[in-house]
Amino acid sequence: MPVNNKKLNLKDKYQYLTRDMAWEPSYQKKEDIFPNESFEGIKITDWSQWEDPFRLTMDAYWKYQAEKEKKLYAIFDAFAQNNGHQNISDARYVNALKLFLSGVSPLEHAAYQGYARVGRDFSGAGARVACQMQAIDELRHSQTQQHAMSHYNKHFNGLHDAAHMHDRVWFLSVPKSFFDDARTAGPFEFLTAISFSFEYVLTNLLFVPFMSGAAYNGDMATVTFGFSAQSDEARHMTLGLEVIKFILEQHEDNVPIVQRWIDKWFWRGFRLLSLVGMMMDYMLPNKVMSWAEAWEVYYEQNGGALFKDLERYGIRPPKYQDIANDAKHHVSHQAWSTFYQYGHATNFHTWMPEKDELDWLSQKYPDTFDKYYRARFEHWTKEHTEGRRFYNNTLPQLCQVCQIPTIFTEKDDPTMLSHRQIEHEGERFHFCSDGCCDIFKDEPEKYVQAWLPVHQIYQGNCDGGDVETVVSKYYHINIGQDNFEYIGSPDHQRWLSIKGKQPDAKAGGANQDAA
Repeated sequence: MPVNNKKLNLKDKYQYLTRDMAWEPSYQKKEDIFPNESFEGIKITDWSQWEDPFRLTMDAYWKYQAEKEKKLYAIFDAFAQNNGHQNISDARYVNALKLFLSGVSPLEHAAYQGYARVGRDFSGAGARVACQMQAIDELRHSQTQQHAMSHYNKHFNGLHDAAHMHDRVWFLSVPKSFFDDARTAGPFEFLTAISFSFEYVLTNLLFVPFMSGAAYNGDMATVTFGFSAQSDEARHMTLGLEVIKFILEQHEDNVPIVQRWIDKWFWRGFRLLSLVGMMMDYMLPNKVMSWAEAWEVYYEQNGGALFKDLERYGIRPPKYQDIANDAKHHVSHQAWSTFYQYGHATNFHTWMPEKDELDWLSQKYPDTFDKYYRARFEHWTKEHTEGRRFYNNTLPQLCQVCQIPTIFTEKDDPTMLSHRQIEHEGERFHFCSDGCCDIFKDEPEKYVQAWLPVHQIYQGNCDGGDVETVVSKYYHINIGQDNFEYIGSPDHQRWLSIKGKQPDAKAGGANQDAA
């Protein structure tokens, strides 16, 4: 008698646990079950062509992730028990963690929500399974990032209410609006925005600097999280490339739609990464590389090879790529200048670079730093030394799309602010660049609804009309402890105590006086 083989081979097992879990509807129309699949204009002719290069099933996924969790949390426990915070390079590094915890970790949770939703929007079983697994990955990353950094909350200020701050603090509207924009788009645009443009094209510019920065500055808890998430990120990047190729191969009419999305999300991602550039060049006591070097390696070289590969589908490089490539010499300096001025309204400390750091910046940016920025920073240092630390008490004009203050400059003239404005239905809207202005023109009905923090403060919608009340009551930032100048701050005093040093008498009370 024939004997049935009870053990399935890997190919059959993958088929049974993914594709064969789908079914054809009998009493409802497919377009009624998946109404969002077609409204963007994307045409899918054959979902069976979707390829999952990892062929991962849920039972293997849980086993694999559980093993990583055991190792990860063992290291977290050891880090806490051995007071690992005492081994970091300098307490200034903790401010990079504050930026990450309030600006990046909530994006992981937003990505989890986004993938959970768009997985429901696809009629193809392969895409649904891929989105389900990535949704779980993103939720895990959100949780493990918070756990990795929670130990610092016991010893330093400003890490206490990251989720609340993410929804309210003025500069955190930049990352928040990025993912809100993606999650309110259609399912295919969401995948183009997050899986391709962010995860595949730009993720190394976010992930590598933060994790390498942690390693260079002695933060082994964050480094370990990075290693634990690395295999997940490899899957996400592979999915991003598979997504874009699948859409382009399905129908030629998809090409112009995808090109428009690539132009949009490249620019939105580039603007978001200005926060990362600032962190790399100014917030890490031990530098990894400059932002300009990172951009050259991870975008100009890697991204250039990617778009050369996509030429056969009719895809060209992003529209404003040349402006982004030129801005690598300026963006971090312009961003840090702004945060230094508004250090009284952030959840982290700011400071001016020391002489050796200024020399490092001069070396890394030989054509721009000394010419445009060094004199300004040396002037602010002198003012601070003489008791006149500069704070800007006005509120800046924000871009209607990326929500960054209009602080960046023209490509051909770094002394001229880049500013665009248009009128739409009787109202005037302002932008930081042609890239953001083009995005608005394509979907004005979406971006007129943007919740701009500065506008909301002036309208009295943030628990007060003055900056101090907004910062303390609405942002939940402890004035003088979580923010202002680093020198003389409680974090600085605590770090000197850890290292057995006496605080500088000239620095004492700097934040309290400013507050």
